[in-house]
Amino acid sequence: MMAGLGIMLLTFVAMEGVAWLMHKYVLHGFMWFLHRSHHTHHKHAFELNDLFFAYYGLLAMLFFIFGSEPIDYRFWIGAGITLYGVAYFLIHDVFIHRRLKLFGKTSNVYLKALNVAHKVHHSKQGKYGSESFGMLWVAPQYFKKAKEILRNQQEDKRGPIHH
Repeated sequence: MMAGLGIMLLTFVAMEGVAWLMHKYVLHGFMWFLHRSHHTHHKHAFELNDLFFAYYGLLAMLFFIFGSEPIDYRFWIGAGITLYGVAYFLIHDVFIHRRLKLFGKTSNVYLKALNVAHKVHHSKQGKYGSESFGMLWVAPQYFKKAKEILRNQQEDKRGPIHH
């Protein structure tokens, strides 16, 4: 059981690298025709880019199926992919893109840095020139920017200081 949980957590961590590579070289590469829908403003609930979510769901399902009788390492890999998918949905689709209005504004530096990095990624509308391709790992420069934004928000709340 402990080994299985270890495999699941290792898979979850590895999925960040897989997601980064897929995003940079596949989504912004030969599969841009599907991912483009994510970089364009629209008012509908779904986009062609959501097919990638289905792909990872299918992949996890296959690991579950082939690793279930008896439960082996493939089951736990499927669980790690699923756990990453849940995190992706909550962080990327719900928190960052507000597909469901569950979370309000945050004063958490990590979440603010994540949001800033994602906005920088989306500042380029085309296939080329984007940066910050991961979901959970945030480069240090975005933490600096997030701290600055939060500091400015705190100062705005307090109002001007008179001496």
